[in-house]
Amino acid sequence: MNVSNTLIETLGIETVKMEKDEVIMTMPVDHRTHQPVGYLHGGASVALAETAASMGSMLNVDLEKYLVFGIEINANHIKSKRDGVVTATATPTHIGKTTMVWEIKITDEADRLICISRCTVGVVPKK
Repeated sequence: MNVSNTLIETLGIETVKMEKDEVIMTMPVDHRTHQPVGYLHGGASVALAETAASMGSMLNVDLEKYLVFGIEINANHIKSKRDGVVTATATPTHIGKTTMVWEIKITDEADRLICISRCTVGVVPKK
């Protein structure tokens, strides 16, 4: 999958593991992902979470016939972070024909919970 010129590239998101039942991605905590006072922006965490859920969803459909789109996401920001790397681990809670639900835990290098998110992804037939 080509991520050039996308939000994934802009935020420095990288793939660690990509399987139907687990997606692991990392993102730096730096000038690209900071809010104005120098901490990880909650929106960057949400972007990482939705990216992991969407990538996992893509692995669970026939991409010749379907597209996937995030249709709802929530996030609880548990701990702040100024630098380093965060890791998102996404696992499916529900894999259906028209929707999927993913739980995404974002942790720091010491495996402390930074954010927990749930993302609902819609499965749409290509026209």
